[in-house]
Amino acid sequence: MRLKQLREQVCQLHAELPKNRLVAWTSGNISARDPASGLVVIKPSGLRFEDLTPASMVVTDLDGRVVDGELAPSSDTASHCYIYRHMPAVNGVAHTHSRYATAFAVIGEPIPCVTTAMADEFGGEIPCCGFCLIGGEEIGKLVVDKLTNHRSPAALLQNHGVFTIGANAEDAVKAAVMTEDNAAIVWTARQLGKVIPIPQAEIDSLHDRYQNVYGQR
Repeated sequence: MRLKQLREQVCQLHAELPKNRLVAWTSGNISARDPASGLVVIKPSGLRFEDLTPASMVVTDLDGRVVDGELAPSSDTASHCYIYRHMPAVNGVAHTHSRYATAFAVIGEPIPCVTTAMADEFGGEIPCCGFCLIGGEEIGKLVVDKLTNHRSPAALLQNHGVFTIGANAEDAVKAAVMTEDNAAIVWTARQLGKVIPIPQAEIDSLHDRYQNVYGQR
């Protein structure tokens, strides 16, 4: 995909974050890697979502150095780039502070797999990483360490929020939407009583069907 198209796509996908109530004010970001050039398109730091345009998107290399754009890139750029460098199949990353998922993150608890929809999408629980400060590669390292060899495309960051990955930026945003939806379901269910776990064998079956049979092929 040409960088012009990628900038347009990443800009459009950012509208999905407030639309799905995954962010507040200027928090959160999405990036996409162009497989052909290896360059990364990411949200500029501190801009409100309604003010974003394709031209305002920032292009960096895989080390986070700006190669095109007049604005400073997201403060999470180094972590996005770390993920791309260490997970070659990933070409999209999203970061949110969605309310219910972040509630699990602030108590350092993974989101248990107790819905068939979550089994479909995540193949198990959504894990929770440890805590680290923002601005460097540390968050990216936590995400890579947690999600390498893990079926979940999402990880919680303790006391922080959510990072999701995908084969492209749209897949990463979808994972962020589904993370919050399932977090809200689990939280609500716990107000009613004890959640009923799905046996791992059934989770495996559901995940395989969804990933390999469901939808148009």
